[in-house]
Amino acid sequence: MSLLKTSLTGLKADSFRHPLDLEATKTLKQIPGLDMMVRTWLGPMAEQVFYVENIASSILVGEKQLPNLHNLLLEACQTLDIAPPQLYVRQHPAPNAYTFAMRGKQPFVVIHTSLLEILTPEEVQAVIAHELGHLKCDHSVYLTPVNLLILAAATVPNVGAILAQAIQSQLLEWVRCAEFTCDRAALLATQNPKVVMSVLMKLAGGSPTLAPQLNLDAFVDQARAYDDISKTELGEMVKFAHTAQLSHPVPVLRAREIDRWASSQEYQKLVHNHGINHKGEPASSGGWRNW
Repeated sequence: MSLLKTSLTGLKADSFRHPLDLEATKTLKQIPGLDMMVRTWLGPMAEQVFYVENIASSILVGEKQLPNLHNLLLEACQTLDIAPPQLYVRQHPAPNAYTFAMRGKQPFVVIHTSLLEILTPEEVQAVIAHELGHLKCDHSVYLTPVNLLILAAATVPNVGAILAQAIQSQLLEWVRCAEFTCDRAALLATQNPKVVMSVLMKLAGGSPTLAPQLNLDAFVDQARAYDDISKTELGEMVKFAHTAQLSHPVPVLRAREIDRWASSQEYQKLVHNHGINHKGEPASSGGWRNW
């Protein structure tokens, strides 16, 4: 039996933004001239450089090129109420996906072939939707200048190095918060937490051979065990030291976060209040309707 996902018309980024991301992004927005510097000065050159690189070295997905991926993109964009960016597939051995948008004129998403090889179509759509979350929330506008600040501070001897380290720590913390938000975008697009958690499981230890053998329930149990580490002061210290220099939260933590949010009234109300199904009718509170 097919299931019909709900398109979230009028969906605003702040309505699903993770609280930690919301707080960190508000702080970045208060930096004078930051947004203008990126959109006006850095944007035109960076967009052109990346455009040439993608056209030259990747496959541009469209109606005539990998149409199944193109349809997954369009459906996710419709559900999240966002204009479709360009989608590229790039040959690369490291499973990964990323997005870029400086001025919003030429946004794009790139997915590595090695990631596509371990995911189902539904999981691929979750990855696409995660990257759309970065575009929806305008994350790239703030990530680029902070990276430049780190580079500038690092060129100043002694004090500059200390400043760079402090800025980098703050940046990584913000980036980790932003990832929680984009996992929520993946859930809103797929409307199935098991799909999103399965992606995280495969990113933690998947391969073309192992992926079909992985057990999601066992991975969720593993995530709960990770939570239990925080019950002691030593365990919490070890967790903090392990994650402080990471650009992404650890997969088990991301899985627990999405599991909790999927069960929350906040998520249910968000889908119900914004949802319109493909027949133009209000959505059910659960976000799914049978054909």
